[in-house]
Amino acid sequence: MARTPVPSDLTAAERRVFGGANAVEVSGLHKAFGSKVVLNGVALSVAEGEVLVIVGPSGSGKSTLLRCIARLVPITAGQIRVGTTVIQEGAVGWRRSRQIARRSRSLRGEVGMVFQHFNLFPHKTARQNVAMGLRLVRGVSRADADTAAVELLTRMGLTDHLEHHPGELSGGQQQRASLARALYNGRPVLIGDEPVSALDRVQGAEILSRIASRHGTIIVALHDIVLALGHTDRIVVLDSGRIVLDAPSRTLTAADLVAYYGG
Repeated sequence: MARTPVPSDLTAAERRVFGGANAVEVSGLHKAFGSKVVLNGVALSVAEGEVLVIVGPSGSGKSTLLRCIARLVPITAGQIRVGTTVIQEGAVGWRRSRQIARRSRSLRGEVGMVFQHFNLFPHKTARQNVAMGLRLVRGVSRADADTAAVELLTRMGLTDHLEHHPGELSGGQQQRASLARALYNGRPVLIGDEPVSALDRVQGAEILSRIASRHGTIIVALHDIVLALGHTDRIVVLDSGRIVLDAPSRTLTAADLVAYYGG
């Protein structure tokens, strides 16, 4: 299917998003694992302060796209820019390899990521998991980081679980702790791979609303199209490694998304 153009009847708020500076730009992105092509020429721009949701069928490349942007996996070809850091594959040689490695470290410093599998440190409590990120990323003192961690986890509904280790928390509670750690680590771009998968729809909507209210640029992959339509500026549908739909959320319905990939 051809990519759907952005409509011209944008609201004032949408014009600020679509017409403003881009926090993330992806062009000509290809990613293959051996002979299997997962991303095939993806081009995507995300404005500063925009909340973008990526949806699509299983195996469409959603998680791989997010991991490429966060530089958790190398790209096969193309270019990615996050902030002022540009990663471009294609050139060879040890100097080029060192340059890419240096820029990859810089790019990761711009991006916070919420993983589908939480990745909390099992030997640390929920409070310690969040406080450690504040200390290491933002340089907050230990006392201030602990105070902030308690406040953040309380806002996530974990007041009674501050000193519990991940093994003592349910899947939904671990996900809330993981979100608290990522949302407030000071990085300008937040990427989430199914960040509310362990929550029911009501809880997921609540957390997505909090994510959307965060100051910064948000890119999340979701499988629940109802949630995707509820708290976002724009929706992109990925299918077979290509973008087949790109439009403001307010212009779409669940039926539109189902028509593209079966929801």
